[in-house]
Amino acid sequence: MVRIAKQTKIMATIKQLLFTNWHLMRWVRLIIGLAILIYAFQTRDITLGMLAAFLLFQAVMNFGCCGSTGCDLPNVKKTN
Repeated sequence: MVRIAKQTKIMATIKQLLFTNWHLMRWVRLIIGLAILIYAFQTRDITLGMLAAFLLFQAVMNFGCCGSTGCDLPNVKKTN
């Protein structure tokens, strides 16, 4: 029973990650990644395929500096 509850929680987290917080840069990465992937299949270029996979991974998982807080500087004010 615990295993089913844990799987349900994991699926809810994945569902939330995939279907929420779609902003402009996430859509741009998705569209560019799909375009490069199609071109990589047409030309049979493995390097472009890896670039497309990287961009698609960023779009689906919402990673990267664009649109996330991963590369922001902290807002720490120094007091003298």
